[in-house]
Amino acid sequence: MLGWELPPHNSGGLGTACLGLSRALTRQGQQILFVLPHKLPVSDTPFPVLFADDQTLSDTPLSPYLIASSGGGFASLIAQVLAYAQNAKTLAKKLQFDLIHAHDWLCIPAGLAIKDATGKPLIIHVHATEFDRTGGDNINPAVFHIEREGFNKADLVITVSSRTKDILVSKYGITPDKIKVVHNGIDAGDYPKVAGPITFLHSVKAAGFKIVLFVGRLTLQKGPDYFIKAAHKVLQHFNRVYFVLAGSGEMEHQVIDLVAKLGISDHVLFPGFLRGEQLTQLYKSADLFILPSVSEPFGLVPLESVINGTPVLISKQSGVSEVLSHALKVDFWDTDEMANQILAVLNYSSLPQTLITESSQEVQKLSWSSAADKVTNVYNQL
Repeated sequence: MLGWELPPHNSGGLGTACLGLSRALTRQGQQILFVLPHKLPVSDTPFPVLFADDQTLSDTPLSPYLIASSGGGFASLIAQVLAYAQNAKTLAKKLQFDLIHAHDWLCIPAGLAIKDATGKPLIIHVHATEFDRTGGDNINPAVFHIEREGFNKADLVITVSSRTKDILVSKYGITPDKIKVVHNGIDAGDYPKVAGPITFLHSVKAAGFKIVLFVGRLTLQKGPDYFIKAAHKVLQHFNRVYFVLAGSGEMEHQVIDLVAKLGISDHVLFPGFLRGEQLTQLYKSADLFILPSVSEPFGLVPLESVINGTPVLISKQSGVSEVLSHALKVDFWDTDEMANQILAVLNYSSLPQTLITESSQEVQKLSWSSAADKVTNVYNQL
């Protein structure tokens, strides 16, 4: 199993998904050897974690979400990806294994190098494409080339949604029969049992204010600007509400400037990137969670919100909308409708209560164990 990150050294959902799936596969009897590019302390796992480069890093490796506009940071990321491929190939020659399972574009060169060196079959697990990360515009040709070569040379490809499968067919020319859809899962036991609200929201919650929440990277893909535009429209009709954006990213200053331009700074909070108990408390503090993504291959955060008791409004342009029926849904660009649905939740208490009751039952079926069953079926096709 080739992955770029695992908690706690993860900058997004990729590491969370790799951990959840690998742990479930291990519990079902699969023998997983998880290979990271660099030596870092990771969470306790029921599977062994190996390091392609045994030299310990002093900090988290470069984020897998860097894009071409990141300049030197992206060039350094590409260098790390290529080094990982060489080091992983060297390590693989010393190991006994049956197949290669590589997660996302960062691990494709390593997967191809090991396949070439050992002749073992390769599965590429696609959590996002370059078209998702860039919102469909100005894709990085270097990343696109790596992805297309990997998808073509892999024996099978797993995507996290039918939406992502369609992108591989239409944008990369991959035959549909080669692509297997395995939606992500979630296990409630992975999340701490803590009470809300989070400390910085105690006073506003006590004063009767509502909380509308965004959690994610502040990037073009995640649509934080659409969240703010909808917030502006909501505040024209309902002002006892705060909009909270928890995350960081290259659009942070742009989003802050938009908040100021719209004159809603006194109703928008930026707590930064949160994890663990703080994130759980934040979910529990919210009255509504919003995923306004422009292009979201899956989207774990709405599931995290639901298991913490908060209803969700999700973009129709998301993979999670394929498996979560009891959620409000909207096109990311339709901020008028997004605002209308937010107002409905804020004004009518029966709506969020019904949503969370039904979606909580639904999420119980979306386990990592179920995802692991489907991945095992893919393994058996090789």
